Amino acid sequence: MAGRQRTTADTDLLVVGAGPAGLTTALQAHAHGATVRVVDRREHRVRPSRAMMLHARALEGLRPLGVTDALLDRADTTPLARIHFGRRVVEARLGHADLPDTAFPHLTLVRQADVEDVLWQALQARGVPVDWGVEFCGLGPEGTLDTGGGPGPGLVHAELRDAGGGAGGHTSRFLAGCDGQSSTVRGFTGAQWRGAPYRVEAVLADLELDGALDPGLLHVAVGTGGLAFLFALGEGATWRMLATRPALRQSTAGFGQLGPPVPPDEVARLLRESGLGAAVRDVRWSAQVPLQHRLASTFGNTPLFLAGDAAHAHSPAGGQGMNNGILDALNLGWKLGFASTAGGPLPELLATYGHERRLAARRVLALTHVIFFGEASPHPVARLARSLLPVFAPVLPVLLRRQWLTSQGIRLLSQPFVRYRNSAISLDGTPRAAGWPRPGERLPDAPVTVGGRAARLHELTAVPGVHLLLERDAGTGTLGEDPTLRAGAGPGPLLHVHRLDSHPGRGVVAVRPDGYVGFRCGEAGSAQVSAWLRLVGAVPDQSALY
Repeated sequence: MAGRQRTTADTDLLVVGAGPAGLTTALQAHAHGATVRVVDRREHRVRPSRAMMLHARALEGLRPLGVTDALLDRADTTPLARIHFGRRVVEARLGHADLPDTAFPHLTLVRQADVEDVLWQALQARGVPVDWGVEFCGLGPEGTLDTGGGPGPGLVHAELRDAGGGAGGHTSRFLAGCDGQSSTVRGFTGAQWRGAPYRVEAVLADLELDGALDPGLLHVAVGTGGLAFLFALGEGATWRMLATRPALRQSTAGFGQLGPPVPPDEVARLLRESGLGAAVRDVRWSAQVPLQHRLASTFGNTPLFLAGDAAHAHSPAGGQGMNNGILDALNLGWKLGFASTAGGPLPELLATYGHERRLAARRVLALTHVIFFGEASPHPVARLARSLLPVFAPVLPVLLRRQWLTSQGIRLLSQPFVRYRNSAISLDGTPRAAGWPRPGERLPDAPVTVGGRAARLHELTAVPGVHLLLERDAGTGTLGEDPTLRAGAGPGPLLHVHRLDSHPGRGVVAVRPDGYVGFRCGEAGSAQVSAWLRLVGAVPDQSALY
């Protein structure tokens, strides 16, 4: 590719950790031009799932990577929940919400193991190596960076060790730490791990049950002691249970990690006290999972970055942990890809990752903290609130039949509050474009006409790269007059131009690879458009090529 720097790196990017965040980072970075290697200290690829839910925003972001069809093939997109308040039962439909601006207007129940498998298969198809049983041990004796005296970014020298104890190394331009809540990479970024443990912990178990529970439903039990969930997505048995209990004071399990098995009689007690009306016949697998709420003080700086659980730790409330990690990865991956192939370093672009995603993580942590307080906190106020819920059970069916209420709940879990308006790459041109989201806001899905054909916006943007949306009357010379675009071969594999016949006007909107509006202008002047494209690395910076 034009402008690619010559380095002695083994790859542009080394990803440490092959969970959802790490695999998505690798896939997104590779799709946007980077060479990538992934390592994970786990010797076995398949592991029991901790997360079981994808929300619309994560699916929207994964769509250009070509994996959503495979994910939906393994998912339940029309879940029906049965909520048990002692003897009272209320049903809630969680599929096909009234959300016209997304192609995924539903909760999506899918095992984390299936998400990881789909992402892994996509990387295999693209020739990206994922090496199991390889542990990141630290930075090499050369130090973190080797600037080499050149104008480009330095190199990361990572020390690795395989399962047999053999030492090795890997040199890359960038390193993404996606190695979980006990992250080794985080220690090399200088980040403080701020927050606290929860006073309750999760118990996961795969069960065979006796009783009349319908396996086609998600069962939720609300009790004074907390919540319990049962759904027929078990991996070692028919049913998976998620329940909470007071945290053990002396636990050998790492926070957010699958800990030791839970005694079968304790699993049976948790299910019995939930009031779900089923009894444990067999416990095929179980694990204790200590919980915490924490946020890294920095998500890293070039060339070391953090994403997923290495950057933030959540309770399981609202199913946000896996989704938030995937959204980190979608944001970081395209920036690392463009930084790997641009004509010069892109420090301003890479700095926006931490600015954008740390603020988003703070907001998501606040949401999950509030939800988890209501669901499981031992605080007297929370226990009292849960004890009063059965009183309101008779009116809940009326409320839940109101599609608007259910739709707003599903929308909230998809993080509509995450915006990047104050980012250095969220820019308005002159004059401002009317009728489009502000830069830094998500591009909604909406019907459009392109070349006389009916389409939707997310259909147009469902391939990797930056997308320029030209209004109907924008000048034909908008792009062709720009020498930077001509030198970079014009619109290419990672720059797409769409003229919207259905939108009168002369403006242009630039959509980032992660689905957010980056730039808009009421006049599609090439100087303003190309300046933004150079800022994000979508076209070469000519001054850095000579």
